[in-house]
Amino acid sequence: MPRVHVICEGSTEETFVNELLLPRFKSRNISLYPALIGQPGKKGGSVTYKRLHDDVRNRLLGDRTAFCTTFFDYYGLPPNFPGKSEAKRFPDPQNRAAEVCAALTRILEHEIGENSIRRFIPYVQMHEFEGLLFSDPAGFAKGIEEPALQNEFSRIRRQFMTPEHINDGQNTAPSKRVLALVSKELPYEKLTLGTLAALEIGLPKIRQECPLFDAWLNKLENLTALPA
Repeated sequence: MPRVHVICEGSTEETFVNELLLPRFKSRNISLYPALIGQPGKKGGSVTYKRLHDDVRNRLLGDRTAFCTTFFDYYGLPPNFPGKSEAKRFPDPQNRAAEVCAALTRILEHEIGENSIRRFIPYVQMHEFEGLLFSDPAGFAKGIEEPALQNEFSRIRRQFMTPEHINDGQNTAPSKRVLALVSKELPYEKLTLGTLAALEIGLPKIRQECPLFDAWLNKLENLTALPA
């Protein structure tokens, strides 16, 4: 049975793996082990290369019978993260993500070793967790207990080819759009309400609408054994 360590940026991503991905992968005899990035006592938060390097290295070298993947977003990466400055020249999210993943893999291969890095499966989504929730505006609005926002969420979604194309401006990133619309009487609580929205939408719909996310899960689902 393949085992995969999933390095998560924050508690919302970790909960998403536990609530939506674990049941799917368990049915395919693949075990996922989500954990926040960082060392004990300093878990979660900013994804710097140093923190990610240490975590990936510990996962790959400390558990040589497992794979390792990442679950964090391009939007929140610092400017000096491997590949980010080069990725800016690409307007398409697929090319941006590919540039960062390739640069990260190259530098980790150099520092950790070719054999170990073959068990590393990088994934970078374009935006915060909320980007995935725009896969279904009605489910998103219902899940965060703001059904009146369905039309506004739909209007935003129609402006972009996919939820992964929603732009990353300071005031127009997915989470900023949500915060500008939600009721002041019922503040948007990302971990709880975001997870409820994801459950309301369902994994199949998110995969249908978000090709980069779907491609990542396809890679994990097709794991059969450790590379020779």
